Amino acid sequence: MFDVNVYKLPMAHPGDVSELERMINQGEIIPEEIAAIIAQTEGDGHDRGYATLAFQVLLSEKLGITRQEVFDRIPMLMIGLTGGLMSPHYTVFTKKVLAEKGDNTKKCFALGITNTPVLKPEEYGTLEQVRLVAEAVKEAIQDAGIDNVEDVHCVEVKLPAMTAARVNDAKNRGQAVVSEDLGKASSLAKGAAALGVAVALGEVDFAALKQEDICSNWGFYSNKASTSAGGEQVACRIVLMGNSSKSNSKYYVGSGVMKDQLDVEGAKDALRSAGLKFDCMPSKEEAQRVVNIFVNAGADSVGAVRGRRNTIKTDFLAGYSGIMAKAVANAVVASLIGDPMILASAGAEHQGPLGANLLAVIVKAE
Repeated sequence: MFDVNVYKLPMAHPGDVSELERMINQGEIIPEEIAAIIAQTEGDGHDRGYATLAFQVLLSEKLGITRQEVFDRIPMLMIGLTGGLMSPHYTVFTKKVLAEKGDNTKKCFALGITNTPVLKPEEYGTLEQVRLVAEAVKEAIQDAGIDNVEDVHCVEVKLPAMTAARVNDAKNRGQAVVSEDLGKASSLAKGAAALGVAVALGEVDFAALKQEDICSNWGFYSNKASTSAGGEQVACRIVLMGNSSKSNSKYYVGSGVMKDQLDVEGAKDALRSAGLKFDCMPSKEEAQRVVNIFVNAGADSVGAVRGRRNTIKTDFLAGYSGIMAKAVANAVVASLIGDPMILASAGAEHQGPLGANLLAVIVKAE
């Protein structure tokens, strides 16, 4: 048996880890039990790096290990670029083994953490990456104590982004990367990671995949994957959330799919799958049971919603389409619970049907 706790903490700026420091100092969070951190930071990759470093500095001091050891030990998934009403924050997951043996009479929130081996640049965005991620996700399912893939509700993957240095490294070894366009190569890598999740969860048959399907055949996708690329990563870091009878957590997680940005009923169904009880709208008391919601937004992958053309990819701010997609998803979902401090990332690379939003909802169990 094990126990998992979830703490959602606000950030005043990208390097603000003061709430975590306070909770550690007061004994509310045991640093040795921290299993993962997922943050909604403002700004670009430099700000994400600053946030990561802030966590490394704090936890290096509290754990008595080096900053690199903190980075290697604790997956820190930083999602940047906040827009609209999105409120920067971070979620800390803790996990500890309990003395009791056996199973619970009910399933509770469970967390699985794994990494792939270090990926070579020539493996980014390939079927080999799909295979490696699928194997790692299966390991994460075991780490979470989950017996049935139907109990998996969210798989967050932070993977290596392609960089100029990595392109040159492959060339110097006589290897070719999937694309020397860094943005395209990173997008293919995100797609391969999502397909790896789909294979592990039985949503896609690996034998049916071909290399040219990656970021091309949108009939293949996972309804549980959220993938993000970062130049600081060298392997795929996996944080898997689900429910297990081997967990004694006071939380529960559910999930769902918004077919498009206006599919409020889909969002409500996701809340209900986590255990909230309501007809039209959650009551204040039910809404307060929500710890956090993880949304993967797909608005920037299509040019219309319910037959109405939009200019999210073509107008003046087209370069910021991902931010707008996240802001729209955040506002729609936040309106149901009255709290904009929920995480939203953007990615269409096999992360749900094109134009859809994927939701994972963590609540305090009754």
